[in-house]
Amino acid sequence: MTIFVVLIEPKPKQHLTAIGWQVVVVNYSNNQDLAFKLAGVHTVISTVSGPAQRALIDAAAQASVRRFAPSEFEGPPALRPQGPDALDRGKRATLERLQYHQSRGMQYTCFVCGILYERFAPGGMIASRIGRGSGTSSEGDYLMSVRQSRAQIPYQANGQLATICLTSTEDVGKFVATAIGLQQWPSEFRMRGERLSVSRVVQIAEAVRGKQKSFRVATLASQNIG
Repeated sequence: MTIFVVLIEPKPKQHLTAIGWQVVVVNYSNNQDLAFKLAGVHTVISTVSGPAQRALIDAAAQASVRRFAPSEFEGPPALRPQGPDALDRGKRATLERLQYHQSRGMQYTCFVCGILYERFAPGGMIASRIGRGSGTSSEGDYLMSVRQSRAQIPYQANGQLATICLTSTEDVGKFVATAIGLQQWPSEFRMRGERLSVSRVVQIAEAVRGKQKSFRVATLASQNIG
């Protein structure tokens, strides 16, 4: 099967077109523009969130796009808080919109990958142009700052250490590329590179920094951290 990749962006991206990518400029606030430029597209892999993503979903359905993967590259949606969630950023509304369109023929799936290793890289995820709109993409925003040798370790309500699943963006990309070739999509694709307690993650970071760099550690009650 031959796959043609088209990138849709709100602004021209000359650095991408210069290396051969096809970039289509769209207006997320104009449904007709979006739907017109999605005509003939089979599968949409979204990397936007909030109102822009919901507009993209509606336009994809209008353009008869067959499949849609929302920007949900994290933990299982079912484990999110049922009440108010400060980190929701429109995710609940997005999944409701996808379920609505699924009942009318457009498949969707969430790529559940846990925490991206790039969160702990120098500069955080934003250094790799990931998660710019999430509010937690900078170095040290999540769990620990390796550079500053500090960490916050959450515990579950029963006193057990919280655990997280970690995956690299490269492996997620390979997984997504393989999934595109499948005939049917389930509501979730799950993957993980490693499953570790948060204290073990901090221990690995301490080992990388060296024994003279023991982390300042604070503990807190666990939330749904990924």
